[in-house]
Amino acid sequence: MLGQLIGSTNKERALVYLVARETGYAREIARFFVVPLNPIQKALDGLERAGVLVSRVVGTTREYRLNPRYGLRDELRVLVQKALSLYPERLREELLITRTRPRRKGKPL
Repeated sequence: MLGQLIGSTNKERALVYLVARETGYAREIARFFVVPLNPIQKALDGLERAGVLVSRVVGTTREYRLNPRYGLRDELRVLVQKALSLYPERLREELLITRTRPRRKGKPL
C-alpha cells in the first residue's frame, strides 16, 4: 500500500514491522514476510542513511528502530499504522503478537 509512495515494497515491509513491534532486525523481517534477506537489508540501510531509522549492534545482530530524532517520526508512525490497519487481519495479528520468552524445550507448537 505504501510501497508506491515510498518507492519500495521492502521499505514498506520494514517500516510496518518496526512500527508494529518497535524493534527488529533484517533476518527477522525477511522471515516474517517470507522474502529474501538482501532486499530487506538494502531497504533498512537506505532508511537508516535517510535518517528515518537508527540501529545498534546487539551481539552479532544489527537491531533497527525508528529514529526518535527524525522530524516526521510521529506523522510517519500514524501513516504506517493506518496502512497496517488495511492489512489482512491474520497478518496484523501476527505482527502485533510478540513473544517475550522462548518456548520450553520439547513443547508442541
